[in-house]
Amino acid sequence: MAEQAGRLGLPTLTEKHKTIVSTLSQQVEKFYASDIPFRIFHGSTNATRPSVRTLKSTIDISSLNNVLSVSTSNRTCLVEPNVPMDALVAATLPYGLVPPVVPEFPGITVGGAFAGTAGESSSFKYGFFDRAVNCIEVILADGQVVVASNAQNQDLFNGMAGTFGTLGVTTLFEIWLIPAGDFVQLSYIPVSGIENAQDIMQEIADDQEVDFLDGIMFYPQNGVVMAGKMVNRNEADSELAISTFTKPWDPWFYLHAEQSTLKHAEMVTKLSQAQNNKAQATTYQDLVPLTDYLFRYDRGAFWTGRHAYSYFLMPFNRLTRWLLDSFMHTRVMYHALHRSGLMQRFIIQDMAVPNKNIPEFSAWLDSELPHIYPRWLCPLKTNENVSMHPHLAPAARSTDDVLLNIGVWGPTPRDMLQVAVNRKIEQKLKSLHGMKWLYAQTFYTEDEFWQIYDRNWYEALRKRYGAEKLPCVYEKVKTKFDVDADKGDVRLGIEKGFWSLWPFAGLYGVLSVLRGGDYLRKN
Repeated sequence: MAEQAGRLGLPTLTEKHKTIVSTLSQQVEKFYASDIPFRIFHGSTNATRPSVRTLKSTIDISSLNNVLSVSTSNRTCLVEPNVPMDALVAATLPYGLVPPVVPEFPGITVGGAFAGTAGESSSFKYGFFDRAVNCIEVILADGQVVVASNAQNQDLFNGMAGTFGTLGVTTLFEIWLIPAGDFVQLSYIPVSGIENAQDIMQEIADDQEVDFLDGIMFYPQNGVVMAGKMVNRNEADSELAISTFTKPWDPWFYLHAEQSTLKHAEMVTKLSQAQNNKAQATTYQDLVPLTDYLFRYDRGAFWTGRHAYSYFLMPFNRLTRWLLDSFMHTRVMYHALHRSGLMQRFIIQDMAVPNKNIPEFSAWLDSELPHIYPRWLCPLKTNENVSMHPHLAPAARSTDDVLLNIGVWGPTPRDMLQVAVNRKIEQKLKSLHGMKWLYAQTFYTEDEFWQIYDRNWYEALRKRYGAEKLPCVYEKVKTKFDVDADKGDVRLGIEKGFWSLWPFAGLYGVLSVLRGGDYLRKN
């Protein structure tokens, strides 16, 4: 891959890229002239919303899947939107560079991470993925191709992130990069509750040497905070064990993290017996190869893959995880989830809540959804701006106001409808000045949605760039449901009849994976 020092907009682009963008812009122009509101097809998705794409009203950008160049002098790369994270990291690592924020699933694309406000364990330091973008190439709703950055079309540049393609089609990104290490030296710090976890994360976040920070609550009084720093091979502590998480026989990361708390207890006991006064300060550490760390949650999709074993009445142990490893990677799991319809029976939500309100929100979750553990904790950057200009998430003026992301993923309680439980979550978030990420299902009414987000700003931007004929962001993210007149309750369109019965929905998803093909678009 030749090094390119040019900036986006200069003649550094391949002829193939130019040809594809030209063809797409002509398609968009025809849709615009015919008043057809189109959607964007990427080929895959990490969203859990049901897809409503059709062949007749879709712009297919799945062929825009290349890293065009990497510049070591500028520490940037030019990358197309459908490049997945594992391919992006594989392209930059040979140059000793990596994006500052890498979402945890290897199949998440650059365009999806930008549109969906993606964050990860480096977000406490760098913010969301879109903060790593210097400039973008966009096909506007009328087919015109423009460049947007802080230097030109700044309002479009700042507005594209998180708006799900409702202002235009992003066809190229320039991303800035940071020096990469060979390993992440990872510390596992046991915590006794959510407030203990918050205190430790806030303290660690001030340490300039820390590159990664997240946490897992296994139970209300049992969790772990994980702090990592990148190190090169010659800097790494040779006495530390090397842990990997990408091979079939490797442990799932969350199980390894849980085991680390037991190893910490053993270390403290031994050091205490040796009358070492540093015993309580000792933490368990290991070395994780950088790529293994970045995608540590891929196998098992954090811990949600465990529910597949429960669904099929399979034992959950190291042997069965090894035997079924090919089905337990997120690319495969998302395919099966969409085709089976089982995503309609799960709560899959990431939510951002000000630190000061996290204890109340956590206690509320314990009362309403006590069975949904583990929960993921991901601190966000102080004074971070959130895409789509939400009203409810306050600007961080102190550590109490800093947003903490909490991931709640698990089956809907048997005695509750999915719509009902999600509506309760949305109402509680509103009362605590929190918000949910829009990759997941949302059940807000249109009025409720625009009470959260700045409608005047958004509609003015759509008007300025001629995007008013495109579906608006509320239309893109809302979940459609209706009332089942026969049963008198709310239904989400789960397949009826034979394929809705256990275990046939799950088997259908597995068979769809084996068959392969497009699982998003409808005829």
